[in-house]
Amino acid sequence: MSNQQQFKYSTGVIAYPLFFVLSIWMVFWMQVRFFPSIKRLGVYPQQLEGLLGIFTSPFIHADIEHLYHNSIPLFILSVALFYFYRKISWKVIIFGIILSGLFTWVIGRPANHIGASGLVYVLVSFIFFKGIFAKHFRLIALSLIVIFLYGSMIWYAFPVKDGMSWEGHLGGLLSGLLFAIVFRKAIAKPERYVWQQPDYNEEDDPFLRHFDENGNFMEIKEPEVEEEPISEDINSHITYVFKENKDD
Repeated sequence: MSNQQQFKYSTGVIAYPLFFVLSIWMVFWMQVRFFPSIKRLGVYPQQLEGLLGIFTSPFIHADIEHLYHNSIPLFILSVALFYFYRKISWKVIIFGIILSGLFTWVIGRPANHIGASGLVYVLVSFIFFKGIFAKHFRLIALSLIVIFLYGSMIWYAFPVKDGMSWEGHLGGLLSGLLFAIVFRKAIAKPERYVWQQPDYNEEDDPFLRHFDENGNFMEIKEPEVEEEPISEDINSHITYVFKENKDD
């Protein structure tokens, strides 16, 4: 698949991330207005009933501030994901939710872990490492932008703040790195020009023929094509047909 096909805008680039963020806000509105008990549907580490939270915790947030801080990076990173990695975007999101949730369930403290921050860390980690592995100038530039905007988030993957699920953040970072390795072939290849091909020969290049060994431009005139005269047999045949038609 060419870069033009991979880096192509479509309605889904904006629509899918917007729908995902709006669904999280809708769940939060229902949580505050009608069902405050769903706040308990987070990840409870090392408990069987806590496994359900792997799928529900990204949609549940403690308060409006928690939701706001997750919504903006989730939208921006999802747009980047669907634009630059649209073939594997859904795999990264769905498997990212599951794997980061499993990491949290295994290494987490005995508490209720909620929020979409684990998925945010999956996207940050995946986009950064994927761009580095791809060695494509556009994807490397995207990696640098991501690390510039969200590089400080790395500190929150460690227990530096009370009441924050650093285990979910760490699980997201590890999941994103793992996906960058697993999906290493599903990347845009850097464009290779003619002179970068292994079988390239300078002597066969029509452009380089216009330069001498000192680099001076030379005008090369194309040889003129001479018209071949009509053979006598053909002339006699034409004359015969002409006279025959005239007699008729």
